Amino acid sequence: MSAARISFSLLIMILTVYSVRLLPLLFLRRRITNRFLLSFFHYVPYVTLAVMTFPAILQVTENPLCGLAALVVGILGAWFIGDMFVVAVLCSLSFYISSLFF
Repeated sequence: MSAARISFSLLIMILTVYSVRLLPLLFLRRRITNRFLLSFFHYVPYVTLAVMTFPAILQVTENPLCGLAALVVGILGAWFIGDMFVVAVLCSLSFYISSLFF
């Protein structure tokens, strides 16, 4: 890959990241009071994490059923227990145990 192509790619990445940080400063001068926008901005990080994590859970394993078992246990554990460390341990155990059977 040529140096010009690498430099151009870096320039595009720099502009993209900088514009995401600069545009809100330019256009949002006062505090946001709209309840819909506030709730939307509150849930954006969680949705982004879920969108990146969900496909990896099912595709990274040799058998997608093992990943699905860990996903179900994780959802149920997060819903009923809520402690992230306990949920992570339960997911790991469910993956290990299901990989012994599938």
